[in-house]
Amino acid sequence: MILELDCGNSFIKWRVISRDRAGVACGGVVGSDLELIEAVRRKVQGLDACRLVSVRTDEETTRLTAQLGEAFAIECVWARPAAELAGVRNGYEEYQRLGLDRWLALVGAFHQARCACLVLDLGTAVTSDFVAGDGQHLGGFICPGVPLMRNQLRTHTRRIRYDDATAEQARHSLMPGRSTAEAVERGCSLMLQGFVHTQLELAREYWGASFQVFLTGGDAGTVAGLVPAARVAPDLVFVGLAIACPLS
Repeated sequence: MILELDCGNSFIKWRVISRDRAGVACGGVVGSDLELIEAVRRKVQGLDACRLVSVRTDEETTRLTAQLGEAFAIECVWARPAAELAGVRNGYEEYQRLGLDRWLALVGAFHQARCACLVLDLGTAVTSDFVAGDGQHLGGFICPGVPLMRNQLRTHTRRIRYDDATAEQARHSLMPGRSTAEAVERGCSLMLQGFVHTQLELAREYWGASFQVFLTGGDAGTVAGLVPAARVAPDLVFVGLAIACPLS
């Protein structure tokens, strides 16, 4: 069994798959290294390998891999920056500075589509990446996602105070808000939708109708209705990770 990890700054997304990729045995999201080890230990027997992508510092990642090695007697393989991988050419002027999670997601998307792609990752931050049909990464955009927008308003505006349950209820409509929670939540949703529309327009300028859209990240479902033909791919980073770190 192979443990796969997507190590972000705040959370670790994990899953366990069989070597024949017959399916995902289990997985989840945790907030710390210790929680990860405990969760995997509860649900899995017989790990024999680990591969991971990390946006953390090398010191933090090394500490995590050492803990995993001690807990499960496995070696961890890291994804590394690359100028080219699996037919995709990194479009950044300094390829090492493109976030590894973004890089693996766009590699995974192109591997699946084999045509021009627009990859939208809708999480704490929102990113877009454009990959031409010949595998050339054209670059992309980064902006705050809904969680960041919401938290900034709550932090810097004294009168904006409401709980998560109120926020969830406020998002059920996009009519003009009649409370602060409704105004903020619906305003953030509209900003996210506007970003998606702009990316689609730019992709059409590049490729007409001949491109595939991939949606990933926690808020992917909230905009899926705007792009009916899009592929919602929550594990897109793991697709790229398997390409970057094949295990025999």
